[in-house]
Amino acid sequence: MKTLSRRLYALAVLISALVAPARPQTHSKRTIAPPAASLSVRASLVTASPEAVGLSSERLERISDAIQKSVNDGRIAGGVSLVARNGKVAYFKAVGMADREGQRPMRTDNIFRICSMSKPITSVAVMMLYEEGRFTLNEPVSDFIPEFKDVKVLDPPYPQDKTSPPGATVAAKRPITIRHLLTHTSGLTYHWNDRVGRAYVEAGIGAGLLQQEGTIGDGVKKLARIPLLFQPGDAWEYSLADDVLGYLVEVVSGMPLAEFFRQRIFQPLGMKDTAFFLPDEKVPRLATAYTYYPEKGLQPILEKQAVKEGQFSYSADYPYRGPRTYFSGGGGLCSTAEDYYRFCQMMLNGGELNGVRLLSRKSVELMSQNHVQGKLQEMGYGLGFGVTSEPKFLTELGSVGSYYWGGFYYTSFVIDPKEHLIAIFMGQLHPTGGLNLDEKTIRLAYQAIKD
Repeated sequence: MKTLSRRLYALAVLISALVAPARPQTHSKRTIAPPAASLSVRASLVTASPEAVGLSSERLERISDAIQKSVNDGRIAGGVSLVARNGKVAYFKAVGMADREGQRPMRTDNIFRICSMSKPITSVAVMMLYEEGRFTLNEPVSDFIPEFKDVKVLDPPYPQDKTSPPGATVAAKRPITIRHLLTHTSGLTYHWNDRVGRAYVEAGIGAGLLQQEGTIGDGVKKLARIPLLFQPGDAWEYSLADDVLGYLVEVVSGMPLAEFFRQRIFQPLGMKDTAFFLPDEKVPRLATAYTYYPEKGLQPILEKQAVKEGQFSYSADYPYRGPRTYFSGGGGLCSTAEDYYRFCQMMLNGGELNGVRLLSRKSVELMSQNHVQGKLQEMGYGLGFGVTSEPKFLTELGSVGSYYWGGFYYTSFVIDPKEHLIAIFMGQLHPTGGLNLDEKTIRLAYQAIKD
């Protein structure tokens, strides 16, 4: 996961609200999505002692010690970590402060900006519709979003040319498919890209980390007019593809993405605190986001403050201040460690949690396989997750077959089917100044296995 934090400056984007969403704009020939599952998971977490699930209590405490050391060193305000095995939570602790300046202690129910950990949830929504027969994965996305019908591609393409501004373009050799979007092989990118990032900024396309007017449909239609970095399917580039997928969910289901998430995923799984935007009564539980620069130390990101890094800008108050109509499937959600655990456990269970099934086992298997062979040297990527698909990707403690991801504001998780293990870390820090605590907490969960 070290590679993840280095490479994916993009592990980004944000939080999702259950507020009355904007009316979707639909081009679909498909029909409205079925109603939410009749069952919902209301049970409290199933817990067990670490020893009962083959973990060491003493070794698990090394996680808290590592977080506390980073707090003491002034590198992070605080964090929450959770470790579960065999379907039972064996370790769930908060360390440090949710708001250091306000002397607000971190609690296990604090809410975090999970940014790119929204991507796996959006991918699940897509696969739910796929299982309903609404489309095939190899179907062109232009069948549902016509703006992508005649896309252009930079010539020469990336990575042959990584820096020159957009110039000549050629027609796409093949259409962008839904599979291309799920695997980040569509030719899209993010705002920090040297070649087309400025065009994204000038077009007013959101990335989920700033207040944004309009809807995700507005942004996706603008995105379709900007040249692709490379021919669809030819390379891998972390991108706004999940925002396009979020709009695809709206078009196919006939529901705003926030409402689809609420009815079809969050409510059935009992994820009561996960949303794009927070109601006023939950804002006090949102952990403060911090920056760390060596010359300045740890500093809170203030309300109405925009942090600028190159041509990319981000804020910390987007979950509750400003418009609440732009549902970024790639990075817009907020969540708690407990809520995200429920999502992970559903995946580890093969698509089901406490009698509520969202996906078939076969879809989970497909999502957790490597779909980008030959395109990445340091990791695999499935349908919405990084995947440790081969021994060569296993450079730290872990298992072949595990899958994972992380978020721009310093959150991370791993799902390990071999060890029946889930580990989650939640912090709120960007930039990190090179701190590897997020990676370390995941590895410390593995070293606690003793059976």
